[in-house]
Amino acid sequence: MEIKVLGALNAEFEGISVVPSAGKPRQILALLALYPGRVVPVPTLMEEIWGTDLPQSSMTTLQTYILQLRRLLGTAMGPDVPGSAKDVLATRYGGYLLQIPAEAVDAFTYERLVTEGRQAYEDGEDERAATVLRRALDLWDGPALVDVRVGPVLEIEAMRLEQSRLVARERRIDADLRLGRHVELIAELTDLIARHPQHEGLHSQAMVALYRSGRQAAALDIYRRLRQRLIDELGVEPSPQLQRLHQAMLAVDPRLDIVAGPRRTSTFDLYAA
Repeated sequence: MEIKVLGALNAEFEGISVVPSAGKPRQILALLALYPGRVVPVPTLMEEIWGTDLPQSSMTTLQTYILQLRRLLGTAMGPDVPGSAKDVLATRYGGYLLQIPAEAVDAFTYERLVTEGRQAYEDGEDERAATVLRRALDLWDGPALVDVRVGPVLEIEAMRLEQSRLVARERRIDADLRLGRHVELIAELTDLIARHPQHEGLHSQAMVALYRSGRQAAALDIYRRLRQRLIDELGVEPSPQLQRLHQAMLAVDPRLDIVAGPRRTSTFDLYAA
């Protein structure tokens, strides 16, 4: 069985989809998929589907949704597959679980690659870090669970995954910058700072990419616009790191050059105190 949550929800058994069309069973499948091999308690499933306003028939209705999922699984598995749908979507004391390996879910493959990529990054293995983190990010096909109506539990999980995706992308860009790929990164970073207009780390990367590409004025303009936005919207100045990066560009600090030596830090923390 293979399940994808990094984008539209997709679950297949031997190439046959087992994703229900109804909204609430989709929520249940998505939540169980995020905890493969682990029991998801009935109260957690109910909270996801109904929040705190549980209907009187909530237990019966939940059991009906589980039955619908098992029927889809049973149809996909067919009569020749050992075991049954109840073995895959199993009932346990107090809850239900999907008895599948974690590697069957793309989110877990993604997180394993991110861990590997970050370690390579910390070890100064920039080429390997960029390659592994790019493989992790390539598993995404849109926002997490983009076609699932999320309740309070799935909303937290989706937000966690999206935040992880942004951090992984930032680290991959740092590795690419340390490898001298500044020109190739300009378009990507221009898009990212437009999507995240207050993210100082991404703005620092865009500034460095432009500066190293011989576009000092454009790099300084990014700082100017970010500073004005932070003042207007939050009433704060940019962080000390970003202010020092700005001053370094004005002073043409050689530490901004790629040849300044190996650095095992993020672009944003280049000028951390």
